[in-house]
Amino acid sequence: MIKFILPIIAVIFGVLLATITKNKKSWNTKLLLSFSGAFLLALTLFELLPEVYHHLNSKRTGLFIMGGILLQIVLELFSKGAEHGHVHIHKEDTDFPWLLFVSLCIHSFLEGFPIHEHNDMIYGVLIHKIPIATLISMFLFQSSFSRSKIVAFLVIFACMTPLGTFISNTADFSEHFAHSINAVVIGIFFHISTTILFESGEGHKFNLSKFIAIILGVGIAYVI
Repeated sequence: MIKFILPIIAVIFGVLLATITKNKKSWNTKLLLSFSGAFLLALTLFELLPEVYHHLNSKRTGLFIMGGILLQIVLELFSKGAEHGHVHIHKEDTDFPWLLFVSLCIHSFLEGFPIHEHNDMIYGVLIHKIPIATLISMFLFQSSFSRSKIVAFLVIFACMTPLGTFISNTADFSEHFAHSINAVVIGIFFHISTTILFESGEGHKFNLSKFIAIILGVGIAYVI
């Protein structure tokens, strides 16, 4: 049951964090984003990737992983990078951001699939969701959308990962098909986490705090 609840708790925590910080993008949020990217990437490498390569042909696995990377690139054409912390909603916008909403939901739905076989992956998704939910909430709170639309956006977004986990647990997938989906998700995780870690936010200058956050993320993922 905890694997269904934790992603929802992560979104709730992100909304609370956005409220507490008064909708201002903070230095701490950037560090949490760096930690989450390193943690998710390390868990993917330590837990998910070896399992998929063990069950699938190596060349086919690589093809599915590349497919996941390309899928995430396509999703980001519509979300504008919200999956790794770039949310662009202007206060004067009155039209509901359907493309952002749909792309985020697809991303969240797919990231729920590997959780049923890899219990540690739930923690990677949990840590990934907190800063993303925080940043999305900040921008939604600053928008001119009605409270009901904002609540609906966040509730559906919170439920998509548990829905993916539920379907992966209950649907009669063949083992080969399940691992193929997991390989696609690996590609998505690779794209998201490496973008978080390597994109320039401060003119390519060395940031000690960010470096420590990354080391902590990798180290904690290794020992759990």
